[in-house]
Amino acid sequence: MTNLEKDPPLNVLQSGDRCAEVEVLAPREVPLGGIRAMTVYRTLPQRRRSLVGAWCFLDHYGPDRVAQTGGMRVPRHPHTGLATVSWLFTGRIDHLDSSGVAAAVLPGELNLMIAGRGITHQELSTPDTRVLHGVQLWYALPDATRFSEHAFAHHVPETLGLPGAQLRVFIGSLLGSTSPVDTRTPDLLGAEVVLEPDAEVRLPVRADFEHAALAETGTFMLDGAPVQHRELGYRPVGSDSMVLRAGAAGARVILLGGVPLGEQIVMWWNFVGRSHDEIERFRQRYQEELGFEQPAGSGEAMQDRHEQPLFGPYPEGQPAPLPAPPLPSTRLRPRG
Repeated sequence: MTNLEKDPPLNVLQSGDRCAEVEVLAPREVPLGGIRAMTVYRTLPQRRRSLVGAWCFLDHYGPDRVAQTGGMRVPRHPHTGLATVSWLFTGRIDHLDSSGVAAAVLPGELNLMIAGRGITHQELSTPDTRVLHGVQLWYALPDATRFSEHAFAHHVPETLGLPGAQLRVFIGSLLGSTSPVDTRTPDLLGAEVVLEPDAEVRLPVRADFEHAALAETGTFMLDGAPVQHRELGYRPVGSDSMVLRAGAAGARVILLGGVPLGEQIVMWWNFVGRSHDEIERFRQRYQEELGFEQPAGSGEAMQDRHEQPLFGPYPEGQPAPLPAPPLPSTRLRPRG
């Protein structure tokens, strides 16, 4: 999942007379699936930037013609210590998880899955989907809640009209629009901003937040720094406003923000933990619980709270689950 050794180049730009540094992170292409793999464009994590607030993962995909690529087919796989945010622009994805939730991911509707101490799920685009287009986001749970029980939330945010733009806030608060979803991670922002051609908006934001803005379509300026299609513009803490200006074609921007997590994380495959040993134990538990490997003795339990199964039961008749890849030969290092 996280090849952190092959990042694209970083551009550090000055945003005009405001003199605030804006980092521009280019995406790397990642095949998602088998021979006819759907390509996703990943801007988080990167070796030089692992987190924006608690946000730790950003995949952008599409518009993807499902007849040519096979669409999204991600069989059952595990998560720990994080939450997934699914946000679509076109198409439909069916979500199924080991807590018993079966839900449709639809355009403009938030589906949030909190993995907590452990969960498994699958995501499959539906047969009637012709074009699939969206983003998949993860945020790391803080130490205080990362061993909590899993949960699922669905929310349809209101559309807020602005001069030259429309705003939908799916996580947190912005311009008086607030998502009611409990994230178990304080001080997060996730929003979609659709800018008309050449439109400029100034957004009041929290000065204690760091922010990142994805050029989902088109090109825009973030505080005077150009961000090209599929690039991610990052801005550190320190300013209470942000200026987005679209190019001649307009732009759709995914805006993320949050107070710096203040914790180092270890992120590997689909797990978020705090040490190599913890990730190794998560992997071992998954492999054993799903029958990919035989238990290797009693071992040393990570915590008493982990003695019960982590990854839950699952309905029959579903695609075969994914086995975990081998751990790297070197120890995983904390980042953040």
